[in-house]
Amino acid sequence: MKIGVSSTGNELISDIDPRFGRAQCFVIVDSETLEYKVVENTQHLNLPHGAGIQAAKTIVDQGTDVLISGNCGPKAFEVLSAAGIKVVTGAKGRVIDGITQYKSGQLQTAGGANVDGHWV
Repeated sequence: MKIGVSSTGNELISDIDPRFGRAQCFVIVDSETLEYKVVENTQHLNLPHGAGIQAAKTIVDQGTDVLISGNCGPKAFEVLSAAGIKVVTGAKGRVIDGITQYKSGQLQTAGGANVDGHWV
């Protein structure tokens, strides 16, 4: 399973970014092997509108099954859900912690966005 995590850095020990649309980058992890790649999100950081939607398209394009983030707004949640991607919000700690917590059932799939649009 491919899990995308919003991150402040480019390693498994980097912190989970509480922002989704304006996360510094996404760490895309194979949950079985823990092999990963980093997808930069810098092109969306300064967008006045639509950062969440653009970031969601980035996650969809990576073939991700699950997204783990601190927060996710309504438009991004809609794009991810329409693509069949499970969204997990409320994650804290390091990227590897989020992966471990999700695999062990400590983090659950969200039923909807947990912040309003344009949350920073």
